[in-house]
Amino acid sequence: MTNLSQEQWWEKAQADTNAVILDVRTEEEVEEKAIPGSINIDIYKGQGFLDEVGGLDKSKAYYVYCKAGGRSSQACHLMESLGFEETHNLLGGITEWEGPTV
Repeated sequence: MTNLSQEQWWEKAQADTNAVILDVRTEEEVEEKAIPGSINIDIYKGQGFLDEVGGLDKSKAYYVYCKAGGRSSQACHLMESLGFEETHNLLGGITEWEGPTV
């Protein structure tokens, strides 16, 4: 797992043809504001989160974010324990995000 500033995180995600942007917040949070092109799997689902994430392609690079960076950091660690090779945590989360949103 790497912790990246929003500039590094967004630049790498845009340049990476293998990138998946993963939002681990709740559906209610996603409805307020989200980063374009992201998929949402709520980390609060517990085993449901592990089951859904376990079905993702482990060879891709995952750019993970949440509200402030705590849940996404936890998600990156969980994903690594499931065999994901490349996870990138967005420091500061969407709270400090200045990039595009939907």
